[in-house]
Amino acid sequence: MHEKSRLIELSRPYPSRYGTPVIQRVDRRIFELTYFTHCLQCGFCHDQCCQHGVDVDRRHYDAIMRHADALEAYSGIPRSRWFVTTWEDDAEVPGGATTRTRVRAGSCVFLKRNGRGCYVHAYCLERGVDYHDLKSVVDCLFPITFVDGLLCPADEAVDGTLICTGVGPTLYRGLRDELEFYFGQAFVRELDGLECREAA
Repeated sequence: MHEKSRLIELSRPYPSRYGTPVIQRVDRRIFELTYFTHCLQCGFCHDQCCQHGVDVDRRHYDAIMRHADALEAYSGIPRSRWFVTTWEDDAEVPGGATTRTRVRAGSCVFLKRNGRGCYVHAYCLERGVDYHDLKSVVDCLFPITFVDGLLCPADEAVDGTLICTGVGPTLYRGLRDELEFYFGQAFVRELDGLECREAA
């Protein structure tokens, strides 16, 4: 399918609850590609999707650093090892810039080595903190992402390098609640309509 024919223009732009990103178009493959979805119930991936670390926008970096004392004690990882030292300007993300978590021993520094999942996510659940407050938008939406106003599958979901693709619900169904959290009810209502149209 030609790239342009995969793209669907929305009825209006939808800004996230933070003002950015703003979604104007959708790649119809979010209604087609599938993945396992229930991450911690997976017994075959060995947290492969955490091997490269993750982009963290300025807003969520600042939030993590406000919890740094407690998160450092919880994880046992010094804050000096959490992030790379460089920043990249990015007008599409909250706070206008991104950094990245460091990779340690082949995985994100925040990967729990003595169990499954993410120290940041686990910390939030145990402390009664909404994980959206500390985890970046791109992290919570994976394997959907956004670029230049387009909501689309992450590269790993398209090229099959994400080990859990090909089984389970569609990317959209698996992440519908997250998309509603960030972009609102009107956004998912429009996407629900597109999903039905694509299935017809």
